[in-house]
Amino acid sequence: MHKGWHSRGYLPHLDAPGELQALTFRLRDSVPKKVVERWRRELLLAPAAEAAGELKKRIARYEDAGYGECLLKVPQHAEAVESCLFYADGSRYRLLDWCVMPNHVHVLIAAVEGMSLGEIVRCWKTYSAKIINQSMGRKGSIWEEDYHDRYIRDEAHLHLARSYIRLNPVKAGLCARAEDWPWGSAARLSEGQQSG
Repeated sequence: MHKGWHSRGYLPHLDAPGELQALTFRLRDSVPKKVVERWRRELLLAPAAEAAGELKKRIARYEDAGYGECLLKVPQHAEAVESCLFYADGSRYRLLDWCVMPNHVHVLIAAVEGMSLGEIVRCWKTYSAKIINQSMGRKGSIWEEDYHDRYIRDEAHLHLARSYIRLNPVKAGLCARAEDWPWGSAARLSEGQQSG
Protein backbone atom coordinates (compact mmCIF):
# COMPACT_ATOMS: atom_id res chain seq x y z
CA MET A 1 0.00 0.00 0.00
CA HIS A 2 1.01 3.60 -0.48
CA LYS A 3 2.82 5.33 2.38
CA GLY A 4 1.88 8.97 1.71
CA TRP A 5 4.50 11.42 3.02
CA HIS A 6 7.17 9.43 4.87
CA SER A 7 10.90 9.18 5.55
CA ARG A 8 13.33 6.45 4.59
CA GLY A 9 15.95 7.88 6.93
CA TYR A 10 16.60 10.99 4.84
CA LEU A 11 14.47 13.71 3.22
CA PRO A 12 10.70 13.42 3.00
CA HIS A 13 9.26 11.17 0.29
CA LEU A 14 5.78 11.03 -1.20
CA ASP A 15 4.27 7.67 -2.12
CA ALA A 16 0.73 8.26 -3.35
CA PRO A 17 -1.36 7.07 -6.30
CA GLY A 18 -1.54 9.43 -9.27
CA GLU A 19 1.49 11.47 -8.25
CA LEU A 20 4.32 11.77 -10.73
CA GLN A 21 7.66 10.42 -9.53
CA ALA A 22 11.15 10.49 -11.02
CA LEU A 23 13.02 7.37 -9.89
CA THR A 24 16.63 6.32 -10.25
CA PHE A 25 18.04 2.93 -9.30
CA ARG A 26 21.52 1.67 -10.00
CA LEU A 27 23.68 -1.40 -10.15
CA ARG A 28 25.37 -2.39 -6.92
CA ASP A 29 28.90 -1.60 -8.14
CA SER A 30 28.14 1.68 -9.94
CA VAL A 31 28.85 4.03 -7.00
CA PRO A 32 30.75 2.34 -4.15
CA LYS A 33 29.45 3.10 -0.65
CA LYS A 34 32.93 4.18 0.48
CA VAL A 35 32.92 6.90 -2.22
CA VAL A 36 29.51 8.19 -1.10
CA GLU A 37 30.62 8.10 2.56
CA ARG A 38 33.73 10.13 1.68
CA TRP A 39 31.60 12.73 -0.09
CA ARG A 40 29.25 12.93 2.90
CA ARG A 41 32.22 13.59 5.19
CA GLU A 42 33.49 16.28 2.82
CA LEU A 43 30.07 17.97 2.84
CA LEU A 44 29.48 17.84 6.61
CA LEU A 45 30.07 21.56 7.12
CA ALA A 46 27.78 22.67 4.28
CA PRO A 47 24.13 23.56 4.99
CA ALA A 48 21.94 20.44 4.76
CA ALA A 49 20.05 21.41 1.59
CA GLU A 50 23.26 22.47 -0.15
CA ALA A 51 25.04 19.26 0.91
CA ALA A 52 22.14 17.10 -0.31
CA GLY A 53 22.14 18.86 -3.69
CA GLU A 54 25.89 18.57 -4.10
CA LEU A 55 25.86 14.89 -3.11
CA LYS A 56 23.15 14.21 -5.69
CA LYS A 57 25.24 15.96 -8.39
CA ARG A 58 28.37 13.99 -7.47
CA ILE A 59 26.51 10.69 -7.56
CA ALA A 60 24.97 11.53 -10.96
CA ARG A 61 28.38 12.46 -12.42
CA TYR A 62 29.90 9.26 -11.04
CA GLU A 63 27.08 7.13 -12.47
CA ASP A 64 27.42 8.80 -15.86
CA ALA A 65 31.18 8.20 -15.89
CA GLY A 66 30.37 4.49 -16.29
CA TYR A 67 32.11 2.94 -13.29
CA GLY A 68 31.51 -0.64 -12.29
CA GLU A 69 30.83 -3.64 -14.46
CA CYS A 70 28.10 -1.75 -16.40
CA LEU A 71 26.01 -4.86 -16.97
CA LEU A 72 23.33 -2.79 -18.69
CA LYS A 73 25.57 -1.89 -21.62
CA VAL A 74 24.95 -5.45 -22.83
CA PRO A 75 21.94 -5.04 -25.16
CA GLN A 76 20.04 -8.08 -23.89
CA HIS A 77 20.45 -6.84 -20.29
CA ALA A 78 19.16 -3.36 -21.16
CA GLU A 79 16.27 -4.98 -23.03
CA ALA A 80 15.49 -7.13 -19.97
CA VAL A 81 15.21 -4.01 -17.81
CA GLU A 82 13.03 -2.28 -20.41
CA SER A 83 10.81 -5.36 -20.57
CA CYS A 84 10.37 -5.24 -16.79
CA LEU A 85 9.45 -1.54 -16.98
CA PHE A 86 6.86 -2.22 -19.71
CA TYR A 87 5.35 -5.28 -18.03
CA ALA A 88 3.07 -3.52 -15.51
CA ASP A 89 2.68 -0.26 -17.41
CA GLY A 90 -1.00 0.61 -17.27
CA SER A 91 -1.80 -1.69 -14.36
CA ARG A 92 0.58 -0.76 -11.51
CA TYR A 93 1.78 2.58 -12.89
CA ARG A 94 1.83 4.72 -16.00
CA LEU A 95 5.31 4.73 -17.54
CA LEU A 96 5.96 8.20 -18.92
CA ASP A 97 9.72 8.30 -19.58
CA TRP A 98 12.69 6.03 -18.99
CA CYS A 99 16.33 5.58 -19.84
CA VAL A 100 18.43 2.48 -19.20
CA MET A 101 22.03 3.62 -18.82
CA PRO A 102 25.03 1.23 -18.57
CA ASN A 103 24.95 1.18 -14.75
CA HIS A 104 21.70 2.88 -13.70
CA VAL A 105 18.10 3.47 -14.74
CA HIS A 106 15.94 6.60 -14.76
CA VAL A 107 12.16 6.28 -14.80
CA LEU A 108 9.26 8.75 -14.66
CA ILE A 109 5.98 7.17 -13.57
CA ALA A 110 2.60 7.90 -12.10
CA ALA A 111 1.77 5.15 -9.62
CA VAL A 112 -1.78 3.82 -9.52
CA GLU A 113 -3.72 2.71 -6.46
CA GLY A 114 -2.51 -0.43 -4.71
CA MET A 115 1.26 -0.74 -5.03
CA SER A 116 3.88 1.39 -3.27
CA LEU A 117 6.88 2.85 -5.07
CA GLY A 118 9.15 0.53 -3.11
CA GLU A 119 7.18 -2.50 -4.27
CA ILE A 120 7.25 -1.31 -7.88
CA VAL A 121 11.02 -0.80 -7.84
CA ARG A 122 11.54 -4.11 -6.02
CA CYS A 123 9.62 -5.93 -8.80
CA TRP A 124 11.72 -4.27 -11.51
CA LYS A 125 14.94 -5.18 -9.72
CA THR A 126 13.92 -8.74 -8.83
CA TYR A 127 12.80 -9.78 -12.30
CA SER A 128 15.53 -8.00 -14.22
CA ALA A 129 18.22 -9.42 -11.91
CA LYS A 130 16.84 -12.91 -12.45
CA ILE A 131 16.98 -12.52 -16.25
CA ILE A 132 20.46 -10.93 -16.25
CA ASN A 133 21.88 -13.47 -13.82
CA GLN A 134 20.48 -16.37 -15.87
CA SER A 135 22.08 -14.98 -19.02
CA MET A 136 25.44 -14.79 -17.24
CA GLY A 137 25.20 -18.04 -15.29
CA ARG A 138 25.37 -16.14 -11.99
CA LYS A 139 23.31 -15.65 -8.85
CA GLY A 140 22.83 -12.87 -6.35
CA SER A 141 21.85 -9.27 -6.21
CA ILE A 142 23.03 -6.95 -8.94
CA TRP A 143 21.17 -3.82 -7.77
CA GLU A 144 21.93 -1.30 -5.04
CA GLU A 145 19.42 -1.81 -2.22
CA ASP A 146 17.88 1.64 -2.22
CA TYR A 147 16.56 3.86 -4.98
CA HIS A 148 16.20 7.61 -5.36
CA ASP A 149 12.74 9.09 -5.78
CA ARG A 150 11.72 12.65 -6.49
CA TYR A 151 8.11 13.83 -6.31
CA ILE A 152 7.31 16.01 -9.33
CA ARG A 153 6.05 19.29 -7.90
CA ASP A 154 4.73 21.15 -10.93
CA GLU A 155 4.80 21.48 -14.72
CA ALA A 156 8.25 23.11 -14.77
CA HIS A 157 9.69 20.31 -12.62
CA LEU A 158 8.06 17.74 -14.91
CA HIS A 159 9.71 19.35 -17.95
CA LEU A 160 13.13 19.29 -16.22
CA ALA A 161 12.74 15.65 -15.15
CA ARG A 162 11.71 14.52 -18.64
CA SER A 163 14.57 16.44 -20.23
CA TYR A 164 17.09 15.01 -17.75
CA ILE A 165 15.93 11.44 -18.37
CA ARG A 166 15.87 11.73 -22.16
CA LEU A 167 19.19 13.60 -22.42
CA ASN A 168 21.19 11.55 -19.88
CA PRO A 169 22.87 9.37 -22.57
CA VAL A 170 23.92 12.52 -24.47
CA LYS A 171 25.24 14.17 -21.31
CA ALA A 172 27.21 10.99 -20.51
CA GLY A 173 28.76 10.99 -23.99
CA LEU A 174 27.07 7.75 -25.11
CA CYS A 175 25.35 9.23 -28.17
CA ALA A 176 24.99 12.52 -30.02
CA ARG A 177 21.18 12.76 -29.88
CA ALA A 178 18.76 11.43 -27.27
CA GLU A 179 16.76 9.53 -29.89
CA ASP A 180 19.93 7.62 -30.86
CA TRP A 181 20.03 5.86 -27.45
CA PRO A 182 18.11 2.60 -28.03
CA TRP A 183 17.01 1.97 -24.42
CA GLY A 184 14.97 5.02 -23.62
CA SER A 185 11.73 6.82 -24.23
CA ALA A 186 13.35 9.39 -26.55
CA ALA A 187 14.06 6.64 -29.11
CA ARG A 188 10.50 5.26 -28.81
CA LEU A 189 9.02 8.74 -29.24
CA SER A 190 11.19 9.27 -32.30
CA GLU A 191 10.06 5.92 -33.77
CA GLY A 192 6.41 6.84 -33.12
CA GLN A 193 6.78 10.17 -34.87
CA GLN A 194 8.46 8.54 -37.88
CA SER A 195 5.85 5.78 -38.19
CA GLY A 196 2.88 8.13 -37.47
